Amino acid sequence: MTKIVVIIPAFNEEASIPLVINAIPKNVDEIIVVSNNSTDNTEKNAKNAGATVLLEQRKGYGYACLKGMEYIASLNKKEQPDIVVFLDGDYSDYPEELTKIVQPIINDNIDFVVGARTKDLREEGSMTIPQIFGNWLATSLMRLFFKSTFTDLGPFRAIKYHKLLGLNMEDKTYGWTVEMQLKALKQKLTYKEIPVNYRNRIGVSKVSGTIKGAIFAGVKILGWIFKYSFK
Repeated sequence: MTKIVVIIPAFNEEASIPLVINAIPKNVDEIIVVSNNSTDNTEKNAKNAGATVLLEQRKGYGYACLKGMEYIASLNKKEQPDIVVFLDGDYSDYPEELTKIVQPIINDNIDFVVGARTKDLREEGSMTIPQIFGNWLATSLMRLFFKSTFTDLGPFRAIKYHKLLGLNMEDKTYGWTVEMQLKALKQKLTYKEIPVNYRNRIGVSKVSGTIKGAIFAGVKILGWIFKYSFK
């Protein structure tokens, strides 16, 4: 039986987090919500919905993901998962699509799967112009430098746990997703994109919803790409 654990970074997502947790398929063994210094009822609502709740006071998407990984590593070997799924806490993804995200890993032995937010499956306005352009630029550069077939840096993704450990993830903030994809390419992991539905999030984005967040995210993403392109 394949053991699946979900890590959900969350910062002030009190309205959306119960919806996300309740929509996750029942074949998931554990749902870990990492509250990234939330000041609302995110932690309480996540706990009430049945998730394991961890606290990470250092703000940053990567910090939250690393906290979730640290927790998994602390578990007994028999309790550690075969697959780790990363999912946002804002209800922009469709958690019920987790089944098709993990399917290539379970059925075809693929190492890494990214949910691609394709244009025809995106709700209007669900991705900002800077997000769309940033995705295009980053994936175009990955195609140029690494012959990659990625089309998106989507946060909804699944990876074999032992392969995730081998990536030695280190980004603490906005570069987490692109770092994972670049390292997967460098280590020649097998990968696949699965088209997923995407809707307008609940609440305001902490990254694309602000000029500062969009700029910092763009700089971080390009920094990782050029770092690995000339290694």
